[in-house]
Formats: sequence, structure tokens, C-alpha cells
Amino acid sequence: MTVAKEFEKSNQKYVDQFAKGDLALPPSRKVAVVICMDARIDPAKALGLEEGDAHVIRNAGGRATDALRSVIISQRLLGTREIVVIHHTDCGMLTFTDESLRKQLVSEADENVDHFAFLPFNDLEKSVVDDVKFFKKNSLVLDVPVSGYVYDVKTGAINKVI
Repeated sequence: MTVAKEFEKSNQKYVDQFAKGDLALPPSRKVAVVICMDARIDPAKALGLEEGDAHVIRNAGGRATDALRSVIISQRLLGTREIVVIHHTDCGMLTFTDESLRKQLVSEADENVDHFAFLPFNDLEKSVVDDVKFFKKNSLVLDVPVSGYVYDVKTGAINKVI
């Protein structure tokens, strides 16, 4: 059985007990969380979120530039008024460079991807600081509180960086 088929079966159980169909479209806590897509992180459990509480924007590394489009929509159309950036320990984005991944893709897929910025980093805390500053300085982002954390994949703790 494919994983997608497993999802279908699990979803039916979820549907059978689903009782949150009346939640409002805007997130009730007016916050957008920008966090890595790493499968070891469950933002809802780690942050105490329930459905309807927050926009959780996930991408490789939890990078601000990739999340910008979603943050703009979250703020301008759906009323969020705070941004929380969360990167994490043992992140895959620490393991490569743009150049090494570009070479791999040329070799394996015969594709030139020089126009891609994969946004790896070599300093975890600096990446958080950079992404918080990106949101604070971007004229498309509202002037709202922006904070940054590192999630520890071994303990589940979030540690404030900025």
C-alpha cells in the first residue's frame, strides 16, 4: 500500500470525528510561524497550537525569503500581527552549499539550476538572525513583532535567539 493510500484510510477516521468545521478563516492568535519542513518537528505539539490558531509556513530551512509570499498574504489579507521564525538543530540545510547541490543536479538530472537559490546556511543562529532581520526590514511586511528561535530536535525545546 502506498503512503497516500494510508493517508486516505487515516483521513476517514479523522473525518468521522471531525468537529472543527466552523473555525474562522483568519488565525485566532494572529501569528504566522515560519518553520522548517523537517519531519521531526510537529509545530502544533511543540508550540501548543490547535487548528485555527496560527498560520504555519513550512519550507526547507524555514527560510524567510521562501516564506515571504505567504507572510504577505497572512498579514495583509488574514490579519496576522506577529511573526515567529524557527530554525532547528541538525538541519539538513547545514549539510550542503548551493554550488554542491547545483553540481549534483547537473550530474543527475542534466539540468542547469544556476538560477535557483537553495538557501543553505553554515551558522544556525546567524540564519535565524538573518531571517528575522529580513522580515523586519522588508517593506512588504508590516511592522509587527518578529522573534526567532532554534528548536532542538533532541529535546523538543525552543531557544530564543532574537
